[in-house]
Amino acid sequence: MKTYTNPVYPGSFADPFVLQHEGMYYAYGTGHAPEPGGRHFEVLVSPDLIHWTSHGGVLEPLPDPQRTDYWAPEVAYSEGRFYMYYSAGQADKGHQLRVAVADQPTGPFVDQDIVLTPDLPFSIDASPFQDQDGQWYLYYAHDVLEGDRVGTSLSVDRLVTMTRLEGAPRQVLRATQDWQLYAAQREMYGAVYDWYTLEGPFVVPHEGQYYLFYSGGAWPEATYGVSYAVADHPLGPWTEPDHVGPLVLKTVPGKVIGPGHNSVVKAPNGDDVLVYHAWDVDKTARRLCLDRIVWTPDGPRTEGPTLTPQPAFTADQETP
Repeated sequence: MKTYTNPVYPGSFADPFVLQHEGMYYAYGTGHAPEPGGRHFEVLVSPDLIHWTSHGGVLEPLPDPQRTDYWAPEVAYSEGRFYMYYSAGQADKGHQLRVAVADQPTGPFVDQDIVLTPDLPFSIDASPFQDQDGQWYLYYAHDVLEGDRVGTSLSVDRLVTMTRLEGAPRQVLRATQDWQLYAAQREMYGAVYDWYTLEGPFVVPHEGQYYLFYSGGAWPEATYGVSYAVADHPLGPWTEPDHVGPLVLKTVPGKVIGPGHNSVVKAPNGDDVLVYHAWDVDKTARRLCLDRIVWTPDGPRTEGPTLTPQPAFTADQETP
């Protein structure tokens, strides 16, 4: 039996998103340009989700030298073109959502000089989703300073075109649990808050409902993990299961730390596969990992994060 073992790529590859296109898989991840003026966001290419080859950076850098950090790319294919949604800022300040376009999944992607969320001081983790009726939506994370748990929350807006939002965002989720704490007494926006974070939204339709996977907590820490909410429509309202802690992925003490920021893709054999990053115990890098989603009566679950050999996703291999 063919198997794979996490991580499936040896290099650093944070915030992974995988696009399936014409029988191949393209993985995009957060990363800096390897040299001044070089392209951002490494792209990996695979025929089977397991064996990956790097094709280097794909996004042409912005002319603004103050935009030094590029985060969390996701790519949508529409009418023959590829649209990359990402954020750019400086360290963890001033990030805004932007869009770049390419004619090939390996780029080069060229920024369209469009800020999708100009009225927000901080917005990250844009995730495009196309419903069955053809309508596109964009989910993203942004800061909210009101309410019981101040911090980064999730919203959604319709895409009027692939490069313009409707401008009528709706709240998806805000932090409700202690495990979603990013940092106590964090200095932000000229004040001090106990700061909670939800980020990395990704929507999957399943049996007439919509499942929104998200990551919560502090990305460098063991508390970071993945949970979900469910709705009957892409705009919500969204309901979380009655459970304390992340339901889909969480730290395995002494083995893997802070698994999260996932996407979901169909494997060659039809399995739904959770694509995510995870730290090794020494925190040398966040690396690319895969685990099957099991759709149970109680919602989506995984056996992950796994570190032992797992059955490969070949089309002629039965799902365990």
